[in-house]
Amino acid sequence: MKNQTKNSNKASNGAVSRRSFLKSSALSGGGMLLSIGWLSSFKIVDDSGVAPLLANFNELNGFVKITADNVIKIMSPNPEGGQGVKTSMPMIVAEELDVDFSKIVIEQADLDTKHFTRQFIGGSQAIHQGWMPLRKAGATARQMLREAAAKTWSVPVEEVSTELGVLYHKKSGKSANYGEMATAAAQMPVPTDVKLKDIKEFKIIGKSQRNVDLEKIITGKPLFGIDTQKEGMLMAMIVHPPAFGLKFKSVDAAVARKMKGIRDVFPIKLFNEDYEKTFFDTTTFNEVVAIVGTSTWEVMQAKKALKIDWEPFESYTQNRNMSGRKLTENIPAGLENSAGHAAEFAKRMAQPGNVRRKDGDIETAFKNAAKVVERTYNAPFLAHNCMEPMNFFAHVTDEKAELSGPIQKPEMTEQALSARLGMPLEKIDIKITRLGGGFGRRSYAHWLIEAALISQKVKAPVKLLYTREDDMTGGIYRPAYSAHYRAALDANNNLIGFHVKAGGMPQSPLAPNRFPAGAIAHYLAEDFTIETNITVGSYRAPHSNFMAAAEQSFLDEVAEAAGKDPIAFRLDLLKRAKENPVGKNNDYNPERFAKVLELVREKANWETKKATKKLGFAAYFCHDSYAAHVLDVEVKDGLPVINNVWCAIDCGIVINPNAAKNMAEGGIVDAVGAALYGKMTFTNGVPDANNFHNFRMIRHHEAPKQIEIHFVENTEKPTGMGEPAYPPVHAALANALYKATGKRFYNQPFMDSLQKS
Repeated sequence: MKNQTKNSNKASNGAVSRRSFLKSSALSGGGMLLSIGWLSSFKIVDDSGVAPLLANFNELNGFVKITADNVIKIMSPNPEGGQGVKTSMPMIVAEELDVDFSKIVIEQADLDTKHFTRQFIGGSQAIHQGWMPLRKAGATARQMLREAAAKTWSVPVEEVSTELGVLYHKKSGKSANYGEMATAAAQMPVPTDVKLKDIKEFKIIGKSQRNVDLEKIITGKPLFGIDTQKEGMLMAMIVHPPAFGLKFKSVDAAVARKMKGIRDVFPIKLFNEDYEKTFFDTTTFNEVVAIVGTSTWEVMQAKKALKIDWEPFESYTQNRNMSGRKLTENIPAGLENSAGHAAEFAKRMAQPGNVRRKDGDIETAFKNAAKVVERTYNAPFLAHNCMEPMNFFAHVTDEKAELSGPIQKPEMTEQALSARLGMPLEKIDIKITRLGGGFGRRSYAHWLIEAALISQKVKAPVKLLYTREDDMTGGIYRPAYSAHYRAALDANNNLIGFHVKAGGMPQSPLAPNRFPAGAIAHYLAEDFTIETNITVGSYRAPHSNFMAAAEQSFLDEVAEAAGKDPIAFRLDLLKRAKENPVGKNNDYNPERFAKVLELVREKANWETKKATKKLGFAAYFCHDSYAAHVLDVEVKDGLPVINNVWCAIDCGIVINPNAAKNMAEGGIVDAVGAALYGKMTFTNGVPDANNFHNFRMIRHHEAPKQIEIHFVENTEKPTGMGEPAYPPVHAALANALYKATGKRFYNQPFMDSLQKS
């Protein structure tokens, strides 16, 4: 990102927008530099060209709407966070609808529980879960159009065919575009059973399509939540406690209230004390101080003038309802330190864990082993650092609540908002904007509730905006993790025993039934958790982002101890899992897993290059997909240089190839940065980093010089794509760095160890 850019345009008001935010943020310096025109704003307009026709749309179902003038609109139900679902989901509908994809209008759907289910993004499940519903939506609309044409022409529906949005009755020579039959089709009974296309007939799916928002993104047109502008809108910010373990006590806002443009200052409480939280009702600080004014700049200045007293909180418990599974969470008191976290992990590693899986006789296997390999791996808390800071628009009145902004789980947050406001769901309207980064952070939309409560208090429309410091120090981090591995080899260097004990603060990262479970006769998986008052949440490829790093780094060491090639070693294990599996709960397909290993080995020319290049390999299964990477790394002047990355992925049918490649490339670059630099540490409960000057992110010149993405071609149902490419990168990089330096890397971020070597 470039430094401050001057802008001579004066703002119509003080609201900050995406473009002005980007122009005014000097990331390399860490703080925020404000240019003269940083308060420039945008007017949101409909540039689709179909605004005058909106009232004339015939709705065939929640996904498909057609005007008599043949404007075909396909709704994209799930939030768009850069993973491409606003393009790929309509592609699936359009395929079965049989239309020209380049001529349709695509619109982001609002939260609509009447027409849509699972209207959220997370776990790389949008396409995986939406595959059949989306196909059926398109096929159903097409069938209704065929039936309308058949009735109009008095011909059997079996004789009506379609092609690129046109209906044909070839025997009579009659034809009509979809628009001509749209009104009649909307009156037809909705068929309960429709025929879907054979995969060999696909014309849209599997063909690269341009991102439907691309032009708006590169030209800076209003698209993101931060772009929102409304008549009479006020700006709001919050102040949260400066340390985990503290809570709000009192505020002296006398000076701030007298400052120019300030409307009000007051504390707000997000959840009532007796509220039973659901899965994503996570918030770090339940009571914060809100500042409301006419402009962003004025509110920021008022924040500095506040005198707020905080006090330590006592340990407490909170109840959760996790989709019917009730549990109680213990939140300890105290101001925590990273040194204390490390000591607690070491202590818990020395104690027995919770046994999650046990195959064979693990004790005898290690007792009789000719060689034992034993290692421990650690990873710190991580902040998400989405490019677009947290924000949400809210206008709450006695009659209704209108909200708009970037959010991953709108339906779940709407339920929490309904409980907090005491307002029925039918009076709440949430519009979904494009996310300027999500990565799990926007699953926990407490700022939406904050915005609504602020609007309700001041009786005006409000846009709540977090500063970078608010977001980075506000919790909901990737948990801190630790894993200890042991491997037993016999006299012939065969792997006969495998033991993993993994723990997290406060969540366990263990997936006990994943590889190499099922491939080893004697296997033990244990885990533990450590209580903390530092809040955590989903982070790209939750838990897998660490377990892949630890497991695949360890397997490389085991392969080396056994005197075997790293890829061949894993392929031998997968062959055993296929031909003679141990246990019945293995959650991976060894044949599909092996294919990505074989594909990346071929594409990287592993057998030839491994003798002369510093190559590192890793592979992992998660989010129902398989990914394998080879990294070519060298160290120059103490710094790693990644020359090439070869990536093989099996995610089933690839909907939009270019978009899928972009996701994989982005995941790889993101993972390299986290592996090398990412960490959040704490001193007396205070985060040690609060902006990009002290939370290191990857820079352009540090990205891999070249990345090749290869997909296994098959006809399997589409599976996860946004996250599976991320986890194996950490271990592949660690294994390559070992080849380049002769040193193994057990603690993230790797640069801390590399700079000491």
